Amino acid sequence: MHIYPAIDIRGGNAVRLLRGDYSKETVYSLNPVDVALKFKKAGATRLHVVDLDGALEGELVNKDIIKKITSNLGMFVEVGGGIRSVSRINEYLAAGASRVILGSAAVEDEGFVKDAVKFFGDKVAVGVDALGGKVAIGGWKTITDIDAYDFCAQLREGGVRTVICTDISKDGALEGTNLEAYRKLVKIKGLRVIASGGITYYEELEQLKEMGVRGAVLGKALYDGALDLSKVVELCENAG
Repeated sequence: MHIYPAIDIRGGNAVRLLRGDYSKETVYSLNPVDVALKFKKAGATRLHVVDLDGALEGELVNKDIIKKITSNLGMFVEVGGGIRSVSRINEYLAAGASRVILGSAAVEDEGFVKDAVKFFGDKVAVGVDALGGKVAIGGWKTITDIDAYDFCAQLREGGVRTVICTDISKDGALEGTNLEAYRKLVKIKGLRVIASGGITYYEELEQLKEMGVRGAVLGKALYDGALDLSKVVELCENAG
């Protein structure tokens, strides 16, 4: 199971939000590139980078910072936030991103997602953020009536291979993740599931790995020291 340390960028800083609430922000670093280097030094080979301003505004607000990470670190970097056109996909991939994550655009424009997957293949993933089992869009500000599980199944039918699934109610709370949701999602044939949101304990990582989850995004648990990245990498990527 791959480990993706998360770097959420807002106002040029590396931050974490509590349950997706933009008013409950903790700034961890004024230099996200330094954070990425720290994660690499600790053994990470992959990163999950999100432009929070971009997700909210629908534009690539922090793209210059993100491009410094994708072009200079020599890591597998998946990037999300404000990616709502083919030109923006091309821009990040050309800057060294390994994969782009479509969020709101995947909900609002089914044709765009199908075309993106057809053209870019596995370099496109979809971020499915849910609250109460319903898909959220627009920087988690708008909760739709779309069932998250059904949406993931629909994405797979449309050619999407990888989804990053976040339970917003768990994100940043250090209270554990939604294991039951992932047990259900991994049953969707041919879908690679990356778990995100609230992962706090080593035991959870072991359970996610055993159930067949392909990756885990770690945020606040790393920043606050609940999980040690070197130990996590050894446990999940290097063991057995």
